[in-house]
Amino acid sequence: MNGPGIRQQLLGAAALAVACLSSLAIVAAENPAAPEVPGPNKHPAQKGSCSTEATRPVPGAMGPVLVPFRTSPFPYDGEIPSDNKPFLDYQQGTHRGHTSPRGRLHLEEEAYSDTRSLLYLPPGFNLSRPEHALIVVFFHGNYARLREDILLRQRVPQQLAGSGLNAALVVPQFAVNIADSSAGRFWQTGVFNQYLAEAAEHLAALRGEPCTQSIFDRLGVILVAYSGGYNPAAYALAVGGADARVRGVILLDALYGETDKFDKWIERSVSAQRSAFFFSAYSDSSRTENLALQQSLAQHGVIINTSPHLRLTQGSAAFLFAGPGIDHTTFVTSAWVSDPLKAVLSAIEGFRMSVRTTNPVAPRTIH
Repeated sequence: MNGPGIRQQLLGAAALAVACLSSLAIVAAENPAAPEVPGPNKHPAQKGSCSTEATRPVPGAMGPVLVPFRTSPFPYDGEIPSDNKPFLDYQQGTHRGHTSPRGRLHLEEEAYSDTRSLLYLPPGFNLSRPEHALIVVFFHGNYARLREDILLRQRVPQQLAGSGLNAALVVPQFAVNIADSSAGRFWQTGVFNQYLAEAAEHLAALRGEPCTQSIFDRLGVILVAYSGGYNPAAYALAVGGADARVRGVILLDALYGETDKFDKWIERSVSAQRSAFFFSAYSDSSRTENLALQQSLAQHGVIINTSPHLRLTQGSAAFLFAGPGIDHTTFVTSAWVSDPLKAVLSAIEGFRMSVRTTNPVAPRTIH
């Protein structure tokens, strides 16, 4: 498809979402699949200065859309950094695969070939003051697919819209619908930063305002990880090359390893530079690792907040035990409160929408 055709498809999808749909719930109910958009891979957004009109608040939800990325976690043909072994350890004819830590063989074409990310701009999203706008990057856990799980089951875009946070959403697809926390290309130095740069290109195209690419390219980033998302999150912080942009890290029952990487990032960016915040909510499932991290931070003089009253500001490190008996598998939608992600995003200070729309997400249940 040529450049003008792609641009028309992008603008058409956005216009349809704004004019015909009042909420993401209605998107899911009337069209089970999030719109599939090829993205600006063959028609890059042009950087440049933007008029006031171009950075105006988004009047309605623009998306969600699924966009193929050139820089994506998978496919991945490198090594596993923890043991310096090839990630793809199986080949039979043209079929290649990876044996997960649980001993299961997964073929590359089935589990490690999806290059798409889910993008979403909530109603009222405002770029006129970039210092008060963010990009939320959500790292999903095991057994996840972008449409079925991120959009429909966990309602991640809906929770962002309801939080009032002035932020765009970007969700990369990792291993597809299997028990594997592998980070893929995000294990490699600087790739997470490259991913963010391409996300800026696609978000600008989604708005239909290519000049906003340079604005998206400098927005602060909130990194949210659930469950198995801990592994790519840890490496994004350790080697991703985006430290200057990360304003906060949120773990939702997600501390299952790589604790030293989170420890070092907190000491560097939260305690010393006070340029970001850290928050971890956890159930019994990840309680041991969370307590160990708290103990390590306390030994290094990091002040820890365990109050249930969330207030996430630069320089704060907070932990919240969700309570006994909380189900790990539904932690994103039901833990210490309903819609925990919405509650946490609402607690981030300094990035509230200045312009809010009425009822940005209709209270319709998605089945």
